Amino acid sequence: MVTYEHPLNERIRTLLRLEDLFAKATHFLRGSTSHEHHAALMGLFEILDVARRADLKFDLLQELERQRQILISFRNNPDISEEALSGALYEIEQANSSLLSMAGKVGQYLRDNEWLMSIKNRSNIPGGVCEFDLPSYHYWLHQDSAGRQTDLEGWLAPILPIRDGIAIVLRLLRASGRGEPLVATKGTFQLMLAGRSAQMLRLQIQENERCTPEISANKYAINIRFTDACCDARSRQVENDVAFRLTFCNL
Repeated sequence: MVTYEHPLNERIRTLLRLEDLFAKATHFLRGSTSHEHHAALMGLFEILDVARRADLKFDLLQELERQRQILISFRNNPDISEEALSGALYEIEQANSSLLSMAGKVGQYLRDNEWLMSIKNRSNIPGGVCEFDLPSYHYWLHQDSAGRQTDLEGWLAPILPIRDGIAIVLRLLRASGRGEPLVATKGTFQLMLAGRSAQMLRLQIQENERCTPEISANKYAINIRFTDACCDARSRQVENDVAFRLTFCNL
């Protein structure tokens, strides 16, 4: 199955973008080549740009506390595993503690690093980080791999509580709904919400279906249009029926 996630508000959109950027930065950080470590640093700069919202840390703390209170209410419920519940509460409390220990604005220590900011500013220019533009960065990229990795880990570590908080919130969000099997007749599907609300939609289709969904939604209806999974400039709506699963996710 191929899963497509569609956020229905700006808050969830930001969390999904940061989740993706943290995953990519961490992946390239584990590499050993200068190109991989360059990609990791560019990912770190993107995280910095997306996470600069002043209320991001507060939003995560608020949501984690809300989820903690919900989980506490499940104590002594015979249908709930006490061991699993205690583990989830411990994870949330650890994430809360790490977020509270973060001082100042998210990533401010990176903004205070003039060398990193010189690279970030040049990276906005296509080809702007060539050796003749940034000889000191070129030198860093030619140091031993372990040293570069240590630097990257040091730059990333102070904002990892943001990643961990996001991981918990999105995991709870994804687990909050149950998928419903549906069919898009001749590639189109519309559902009137009739007061039903959600923060994110998860749409799953079989891998052998050569189509991709275009999703639009407002507080009244959801519209889904399946188009050919081709790489040309113009997308064409499929003419066959498409079976899919749709999940409404809401915290």
